[in-house]
Amino acid sequence: MSLLEVRDLTIRYGASAAPAVTGFDLSVESGERIGIVGESGCGKTTAMLGLARLLDPPAEIRAGALRFGGRDLAVAGTRGAPGVAGRGIGVVFQDATASLDPCYRVGEQIAEVVRAHARVSRGAASTRVRELLQAVEVPVERSTAFPHELSGGMNQRVAIALALAAEPRLLIADEPTSALDVTIQAQIVDLVLRLQDSNGMAVIWISHDLPLVARVAQRALVMYAGRVVERGTLPRLFEAPAHPYTAALLASLPERGEPGMRLSALSGAPPAADRRAAGCAFAARCSRVFERCRSEVPIEGAAAPGVACHTPLRQVRP
Repeated sequence: MSLLEVRDLTIRYGASAAPAVTGFDLSVESGERIGIVGESGCGKTTAMLGLARLLDPPAEIRAGALRFGGRDLAVAGTRGAPGVAGRGIGVVFQDATASLDPCYRVGEQIAEVVRAHARVSRGAASTRVRELLQAVEVPVERSTAFPHELSGGMNQRVAIALALAAEPRLLIADEPTSALDVTIQAQIVDLVLRLQDSNGMAVIWISHDLPLVARVAQRALVMYAGRVVERGTLPRLFEAPAHPYTAALLASLPERGEPGMRLSALSGAPPAADRRAAGCAFAARCSRVFERCRSEVPIEGAAAPGVACHTPLRQVRP
């Protein structure tokens, strides 16, 4: 049985609103590393916060199946499935300073999470705080600091410690390095990978940075306009992308071009949920568009395994 099983997840912000995420499917095994990539506005974060039950009203979450650790969570509703976010699923957000309370010392914040989930004494919680800070390579004496007294990289490490305080089986990392300089980015990535190896937890890494995802994940989902348009192992996606959107993202990477070559740019932007036309949402930006694309939504796997495109760039082996 998979650690996480999601089928046909749909999320909308209000009963009459257009869905922000549609038909999202995902399975995650224990200890697996998965990347979710796409431009801003493609639904990556919404899908992950939805399955972790961290979206507030008017968000509505529905799914054909939503199971975590054998527990059935496929119920219509919003935030607050007890015991899911926190004990089962830890989340590291993009902006660590926004996820930390500026009025409390960082050690107090970690201790509060430990005591809420483990119901231990203050002394035991303090011991656990020291262990967590050491695990994320933050000097223990910095536990008395307020978030504004720490650097961006140090705050991100504290945010990771917070996410690990309840010993989650799945860690969702929502672009945790995008606000950091490249040196600190590399340190945070290495830290998460070491923690994953030692704890045996699964990791879902959300990012618009394809080379980063290639480094941290074993397979990836490419999202566009609230739907998964392609999925596969990282070597396959990089070497033989089948969806025009995946190919366009790869073509814009400097490291894939020849020296002096002008980078390929993908014009336009993903459409907002209430402005998605009938048919394929990528049609307006696709160089391979034809009439069927404008009228019929492509079904994943219909033309090629793991691809939602009427005319994939190449056939993909299952």
